[in-house]
Amino acid sequence: MTLLDGKKVSNDIKNEIKAEVDKMKANGEKVPHLAAIIVGNDGASLTYVGSKVRACERVGFESTMVRMSNTTSEVELLDKIEKLNTNDDIDGFIIQLPLPPQINTRKVLMAVHPDKDVDGFHPMNFGKMALDMSTFIPATPFGILELLDRYNVETDGKHTVIIGRSHIVGRPMSILMGRKGFPGNSTVTLTHSHTKNITQITSQADIIISALGVPGFLKAEMVKDDAVIIDVGITRVPDDSPKGYYITGDVDFENVSKKASFITPVPGGVGPMTIAMLLKNTLLARERHNKK
Repeated sequence: MTLLDGKKVSNDIKNEIKAEVDKMKANGEKVPHLAAIIVGNDGASLTYVGSKVRACERVGFESTMVRMSNTTSEVELLDKIEKLNTNDDIDGFIIQLPLPPQINTRKVLMAVHPDKDVDGFHPMNFGKMALDMSTFIPATPFGILELLDRYNVETDGKHTVIIGRSHIVGRPMSILMGRKGFPGNSTVTLTHSHTKNITQITSQADIIISALGVPGFLKAEMVKDDAVIIDVGITRVPDDSPKGYYITGDVDFENVSKKASFITPVPGGVGPMTIAMLLKNTLLARERHNKK
């Protein structure tokens, strides 16, 4: 069994990005600038945005964190988005989810200019991805592709089963794993909460990508020998530790890892890759703006 080490690969990618940024600086070019909008005081969201800001510092990007109160109106948020859309100094920006209930998340994500949508959530970018055109791939799916690529995991002709159909992971992964090229060219089954006989389906899979958010959902009896397991789930489970919780994925790692050929750990698998690929998308945005 080979561990797909997202921590190590994400560090490699950050080093590669830093080398590119150092070249930009040496040539007197403007370095990439990533902004993040966070509305409210959600603890997990603040942690995620903080780690994104630190990652920017590490690779030499400029970063801006825009903090807005929990009572921010939709109009105020849309106004802030428009200012970032028209600010030539900002190459890309993200809206940290979830948003407070008074704000329509879809409307807000639609308001981000596709050229600055480094999260890859805008319908224009999603459509381009579906048509195999050059675009921003959502950071988590992009990270999974990069892991499969760097560990040279065979995907051609394989049966890939995806658990979960979210717009952020499941749906894009079903498109990307079925596209021409590597990683891709696999036969994809997309499963979800209405799927019947899920064990029958997963036990035939060569590759399983689980993005369900249900701790320990994927058990050893649901997996065939030598399957490739990508665990996207990340759930805080309360316990008696000083932290008050532990982090776990969708996969019963202890037992499934005994059967798998490749598997991602949680934490340290897909999670670190997401931030690395957000940085990569921001670098791509800067390069595109330079060409324009």
